[in-house]
Amino acid sequence: MTEGPRRTMVLVVDDDAKIVATISRYLEHGGMTAISAANGIEALARARDARPDLIVLDRMLPELDGLSVCRILRSESSVPIIMLTARSA
Repeated sequence: MTEGPRRTMVLVVDDDAKIVATISRYLEHGGMTAISAANGIEALARARDARPDLIVLDRMLPELDGLSVCRILRSESSVPIIMLTARSA
């Protein structure tokens, strides 16, 4: 039995469980696999372990903020990152 192509994997990083659930639901409806992390430290570990195709990253995170996570990931990988923020400025 052969497996088909790997589904696109997206890491969703946000400390708000409702936001993670909503984004994940949309991604999965679109045929992607969603994995999640709730803080910056967990985001780094999940990104390094799972090697997602895309990361949706909240800017305001506990443990390690989203900008720091982005800088670290960018030094290790060229994975596309979409920054998510509720800040108005």
